[in-house]
Amino acid sequence: MIVLKDVLTGDEVTALRSAVARGDFVDGTTTAGRAAKSVKANEQLESGAARDTVARVVRAALDRHPLYTAYARPKSVIRTLVSRYTPGMGYGTHTDEPVMSGKRVDLSFTLFLSDPAGYEGGELVLFGNGEPQTVKLDAGDAVLYPTQLLHRVEEVRSGERLAVVGWVRSLIGDPLRRQTLFELDIAVRTLFDTQGKTDVFDTLSNVRANLTRMWVDD
Repeated sequence: MIVLKDVLTGDEVTALRSAVARGDFVDGTTTAGRAAKSVKANEQLESGAARDTVARVVRAALDRHPLYTAYARPKSVIRTLVSRYTPGMGYGTHTDEPVMSGKRVDLSFTLFLSDPAGYEGGELVLFGNGEPQTVKLDAGDAVLYPTQLLHRVEEVRSGERLAVVGWVRSLIGDPLRRQTLFELDIAVRTLFDTQGKTDVFDTLSNVRANLTRMWVDD
């Protein structure tokens, strides 16, 4: 799991909320798998101009975020949805589909549009190898995590939780290789920031480039 701060500017958050307000919401179970339908209770923005606007703005915002590009090594954003939870709604423990639109899904993200002070409950809970991680971020911030993680959205007790959720296919399909490149990228950037363009920097940059060539999916 990695938190992406300030994916959207304040003006973009306001604009997307306005765009969403012009759209219509439908039962969220229409996009859930057979098992997930039994634990999913939310609403989703139906397809149309409003959702297209959200998808376009969010994808552009993610592409300009350096931590997203370094961590995800994105090939494409396969799908984006706008979800809304009002009091009594939640999404029980589930796993996302591994393939969407005929493409493998590697990473999932939740980009928050609601001010966390404006609703109670609605935390995203991620289950990994250790203790469950609970996520509730400021509007404009996002969390990016491996799609294979079990997760849930706690029931909203008051207010409205509005978020953009999406699924990413990475150029690096293997999660360990993707993590290795991410850590190497951080090391290379830190070395440059502290010591400049040295021989060691050049060597590590070459290693990073060659590993990427070896591991990129065609």
